Amino acid sequence: MLSSDAFEGRLPGTAGEDRTVAYLVAQFKRIGLAPGNPDGSYVQQVPLVGIAGTPVLDLEAGGHPIPMQWPADFVATTARVVPKVSLTDSPLVFVGYGVQAPEYHWDDYKGLDAHGKTLVMLINDPPVEDPAHPGQLDERMFKGKAMTYYGRWTYKYEIGAKLGADGVLIVHETEPAAYDWSVVAHSWSGEAFTLANANGNADRVAMQGWITVEKARALFAQAGQDFDTLKARARTREFRPVPLNASVSVSITNVLRPVQSHNVVALLPGTDPKLQGQYLIYTAHWDHFGRHEDKQGTQIFHGAVDNASGVASVLEIARLFHQSHPRPARSILFMAVTGEEQGLLGSQYYAAHPLYPLDRTLADLNLDALGTWGRTRDAQVIGYGENSLEDDLAHVLKAQQRIVVPDQKPEQGRYFRSDQFSFARVGVPGLYFDAGTDVRGKPAGYGERQYQRYESERYHSPADQVYPDWDLRGAAEDATALYRVGVNLVSAAKWPEWRADSEFRRQ
Repeated sequence: MLSSDAFEGRLPGTAGEDRTVAYLVAQFKRIGLAPGNPDGSYVQQVPLVGIAGTPVLDLEAGGHPIPMQWPADFVATTARVVPKVSLTDSPLVFVGYGVQAPEYHWDDYKGLDAHGKTLVMLINDPPVEDPAHPGQLDERMFKGKAMTYYGRWTYKYEIGAKLGADGVLIVHETEPAAYDWSVVAHSWSGEAFTLANANGNADRVAMQGWITVEKARALFAQAGQDFDTLKARARTREFRPVPLNASVSVSITNVLRPVQSHNVVALLPGTDPKLQGQYLIYTAHWDHFGRHEDKQGTQIFHGAVDNASGVASVLEIARLFHQSHPRPARSILFMAVTGEEQGLLGSQYYAAHPLYPLDRTLADLNLDALGTWGRTRDAQVIGYGENSLEDDLAHVLKAQQRIVVPDQKPEQGRYFRSDQFSFARVGVPGLYFDAGTDVRGKPAGYGERQYQRYESERYHSPADQVYPDWDLRGAAEDATALYRVGVNLVSAAKWPEWRADSEFRRQ
């Protein structure tokens, strides 16, 4: 339903949001759930600012210009809520992976004064080779193959701002980024959103940008450097920043609009007087990328898998709980959040402005992009190894004759790309599990091929639609598993716990 043309791609601040919110409120009412906001409504207002920027960017290296076309060669935006930002001849400095990680004794800056400069960074974490096993990554450094938060683009812009840089340019490479340039162009060339705040994001870097690896190679070569040589050097602790004998000038003209977006929230009150003041949360983001006009006409980003599938599952789980007997002892909040595609904005806002105390919140069970290729013998936990919710899931899956497997693509950093991360950052354990790939009744490799097809052909594109060959039995089984995890949590004596080595564990 939510992926139909009528919802126009569900972009916040559009008629598509109005229809989506109205639909979800009606569904929660139909199920029989109470308003989730203590003010008596089914919505939490999330103040956003829409920023539609038109960038012009000029690169110069070795005294000569490098032609740059938007968005084929670069994207550049600003989070600053101002009509226009400009940088003139900002010197470019290559800072490797742009990481400051004291726990790994790693500093890519070595005392660099970043003020008045634009930092050029590689995507992902530094891939540090294990000295005892050449050709393999050192598991003691940045979790080996897995991505840490240091590898996320959000961290790279944050550290640039912390150090006072003019801007940040991230070099895109498909394999470490886990998506091709078209995803960058789609995600960063339309209207973007930021949470509204008092300072208008004046503390953010003026320019947040990406360039293709091809243009990066040209830039380095024209500046008298070799990209691959410096990239190899950046994999070591000894790396030091490299001024590039190059500069960037950029002008971004913005169209600004205030947007009152919404998290949609419904409540099933607990029945135990001693426990009803404790809360379990189910989340799924309702937003996607809306509609774009191009040479082919109107393109609607339907977001059928990402994430109409997750929202549909939350509604079904809510229905099951409402019909259950006996009713849960603890309270359950069902929440469809806004702005996930813009940087987890809805869940980030809730974490900063919770409707119910976070210290009384057991966990967040998050559904984001369910599988469409049938029943599987496995289920992946994204961000495996963080908390005891994985054990709860394994117990439930055993009854389904299934197993938990760790994230099969930990280098993609998907744990940091969905809404349970907003809760983890404030100390609330979360569970985000993905469809398995060991598909019952199919030959080996079938599920992985289906996953790769979605990722390469449909993810964050107008092609993410409902298809007649979908087999949703696996998605239903996954949602059932997450329902049963919740059933156990709302009556368990013991709360979920962080693993001893989790970066989110509060000491």
